[in-house]
This record gives sequence, C-alpha cells and structure tokens, in this order.
Amino acid sequence: MRVYLIALTGAILLSSCSTVSDWFADDEEIAIRRLQPIEAQFKPTELWEQDLGKGVSYYYSRLEPALAYGKVYAANRQGLVSAFDQKTGKRVWKQNFAVFEDKGMFSGLKKLWSYGTPAKLAGGVSVAYDTVYVGTENGEVIALDAASGEVKWRVMVKGEIISSPAIDEGVVVLNTGSGMVFALDAATGAEIWTYESEVPPLSLRGVSAPAAVNGGAIIGTATGKLVVNILGTGQTAWEQVITSASGVTELERIVDIDSQPLVSAGIIYVITYDGSLAAVELRSGRVIWKREYKSYSRLTMAGSTLFLVDVNSNVYALDSRNGVELWSQGKLKQRTLTAAVPVGEYLVAGDKYGFLHWFNQSDGKIVARMEVGGDDEDESIYAAPVVDGKVLYTQTRDGKLVAIQTP
Repeated sequence: MRVYLIALTGAILLSSCSTVSDWFADDEEIAIRRLQPIEAQFKPTELWEQDLGKGVSYYYSRLEPALAYGKVYAANRQGLVSAFDQKTGKRVWKQNFAVFEDKGMFSGLKKLWSYGTPAKLAGGVSVAYDTVYVGTENGEVIALDAASGEVKWRVMVKGEIISSPAIDEGVVVLNTGSGMVFALDAATGAEIWTYESEVPPLSLRGVSAPAAVNGGAIIGTATGKLVVNILGTGQTAWEQVITSASGVTELERIVDIDSQPLVSAGIIYVITYDGSLAAVELRSGRVIWKREYKSYSRLTMAGSTLFLVDVNSNVYALDSRNGVELWSQGKLKQRTLTAAVPVGEYLVAGDKYGFLHWFNQSDGKIVARMEVGGDDEDESIYAAPVVDGKVLYTQTRDGKLVAIQTP
C-alpha cells in the first residue's frame, strides 16, 4: 500500500508539473503553449550538452553559436566565451570578460563565488581568419585566437553591438544601434571607415547584422533602406528603398530591416518588419520582385526555395526566382519561432517554450519535435540553430548548449 501511494503521489505531481505554468496564464496563452499532436517520422538524438553559465537570461540578445575549425564557439551575456570540441562537446578553452572588483582582503573569494559585473556580450559569435569576434552593448569589440582563446585585440566603437559582425577580405563590419557602421582591420582592430545611417525616433530593439560578400558590405537600416558599401573604402555603391514609413503614429511608422540580408547567386533577399520582402540585384540595386511579408527573423534558403518565419511565427516557403508562395505552416502561431534553418531535407526552428520543430522542406509538414529547454522564458530557444550536415547546435536563454543529430 505504501509503495502504491508513493507511486500515485509521484504520478499526480508529474501530471501537475505540466500544467503548473498554466495556472497563471490566460486562455489564449494556454492555447498557444499546448502543442497539437503530430505523427513523428523520426526521433532526433541529443549528442551532448554543455553549460554556458548564466546564458542571456531575459535580455534581448542575438548571441548564437558559431562553427569553425572542428569547434563550437559560444558565449553568454555575462562575458564568458568558450570553445567546445564539435564532436564530443569537451571544453577546449574559455575566457571570461566579466569585471571583478579587486578590492579588500576577500577579493579572491568574491571572484570565486561571484559572476562579476556583466560584460554585456550581445553581438556574435563570428569566426574567421583563425579569430573569434564578439561585441558588447557597451560598444566594445573583442577578437580572440580561435585555437587558444588568447585576446588579440580589444577596441571601442560608438554604439551598441547587438548583431553579429560580418568578416570578409580582412575587414570586420559592425552595424550598431547608433546607426553607425564600422569597418575594422580584422588583424589589428584599426578603424578603416565608417558609415552613418538615419535612426528614426522609434525602432525595434535590434539592428540588422551586415553581410560581407563579393567586395561589398550589405547593410539593412532602421529606415527601410538596403545599402551596399565598397568593403575596402566604405564608398556607397548604391542605396535602395525597400519600404517607406507610413501611418500617423511613430509605432505605425516602424519600417526596420532587422534581419541579416541573404545573398545568393548575385541576388540579395531582404525583409522588413512592416511587410516588404524583396529580391534585389547585388550589382545594381534593382528590385527584381517584391512581396508582402512581415518579419524580423533572418531568411534562409535551400536550392531555389526561400524560407521565412513571419512576426506571428507562420513559416513560409517561396520560389526565390519569382516570390511565388509554395506552402505555409501556421500550426505554431505566437510561439516566437526562430528562423527556420535547413538541415538535410528538413527545416528546424526553435521556440520560446524550449522546443525544436522539424518541417518537411517540400510541404511544411511538422515531422518531429524535441524539448530542449522548458516552459519558463529563461529556458527558451531564442536564436536560430546552426547546422553542420545532419547535426545542429542550439542554445537556450538559461545557458544550455546542445548538439542534436537529425537521422
């Protein structure tokens, strides 16, 4: 009887755990949180898991892992940057940029038990030229040796760095919250050129990560423009208005390009928050086609198919040649999906409730899911997974880094 009662009590507690977060939610929130059953076609496998410390908590962040040289590079907001072996998850090195006060006879103990003052890492991680680049909300850019973690250089720029740097042809390009774009020497951090764009009175919390390809720095602005600057000199090659502000209130006039432009086969694909998706010729800036979709998540592509997740977490596939919609998936509305990233013949996206979802690229059907984080917002998946072959790497707000195999 005692064994039976203990088992029954445990079952009740387990069942109530799944609904305890529902106690403080309204009907709409409960409906969003509860997933519809699916016919799973496969079961993803967790390969390894690592702890990044405090993660990014509830702060706005676009920190996401980066893959290079057989390692996974990841960071948290507090200031910890780490490198892990890509196959085993074993930590190779770590650097902590949190600030510790060196005062008093117990300063050593304080450092042992304290996280320190946050370095506020928010932009990155980007890797190129055997170097890891990260940026902070305070405007500091840090370059570390990719093999050892040793600091190569640290410089300050004007404005928050809350998007990933882009690196090409020995130049690091940073788009900041102040509207200033900085180009730095990748080896030394010396400033090469700057470009300033207008910042409207009201815009989204975030800026478009630049792209650097074919000798050009491609930047989306908070005023709905796409700009291409010559990478070596900073001279503006062309500007193209993707969308224009309209409406009476400042809220109605938000037209940010808040995601990184996608470049493929000489075409730039860009999307705005207010509802303009455009394909633009890289060489001339000519708009090839334009469609109405709203998003702040980055676009992805496989073959000739373009994938996007809109502001309501609807997933779409479009023909990249003409913008014709191929399919849409609306069963995960309001779950704050990340960008949908191709992995094998599928797409994968994370959500604010800690789940990863796999979709067929051909028709958008949900074919698998996996819980990585939890219902609490601190355990949500906030940035798109990064993919190498059939393995994806994702991190949660509370600092969990996970490697997952897609069969």
